[in-house]
Amino acid sequence: MESRCRILIGDDHDHAREAMRIILEEDSRFQIVGEAKTGQEVIRLAEELMPDMILMDINMPGPSGLEATRVIKEKFPYIKIVMVTVSDDASDLFAALKQGAQGYLLKNLNPSLWLTYLRSIAADETPMPKEVARRILQEFTTPYSPSEEPGHALTPREQEILTLVAQGLTNRDIAATCSISEYTVKNHLKNIMQKLHLQNRVQLTRYALKRGFLRSRPGE
Repeated sequence: MESRCRILIGDDHDHAREAMRIILEEDSRFQIVGEAKTGQEVIRLAEELMPDMILMDINMPGPSGLEATRVIKEKFPYIKIVMVTVSDDASDLFAALKQGAQGYLLKNLNPSLWLTYLRSIAADETPMPKEVARRILQEFTTPYSPSEEPGHALTPREQEILTLVAQGLTNRDIAATCSISEYTVKNHLKNIMQKLHLQNRVQLTRYALKRGFLRSRPGE
């Protein structure tokens, strides 16, 4: 059975969150794992729940949806973020993509279009209209990069998991050692590999040995 896309909803309006819930619940491929009313709450829940995707209101209070997106993408590059707004201003689209967002949805779009678009985002198959692509290429001169030194961007938990991978532990063993689920371990590993630009456990182990992760565990 195909794994479900775990989604966190971030919007300060109750009716907006309810509308998004109703749309997502029509497709069994999506699972809502949490809801947030502020940018700060989205950031906290992203770290706690490790979702696959976040639907983020662009005008969230404290901090804004754009700022929350920047913070989350620095910590968790693997999380797909789709900005949700009533505005079709191109400058908002560019601002969202600059912060690392993968998509942009208007709240007044037909629900069926929402689902089609989100399924494409989840499968990394989102089509980009030629005109939008052209304008984006003109707007951006460098790709999004959270850190010049990727190793420095790893959180203490990610460093711990990297150390355990290098010790030869399986995902199940790591989950038991860290008291977290195997699903969370899997997402941590995807996150670590994206940050370090590595492809598999062999490369992770080589990186850990080279950087001295096996000499000491975080917090010890």
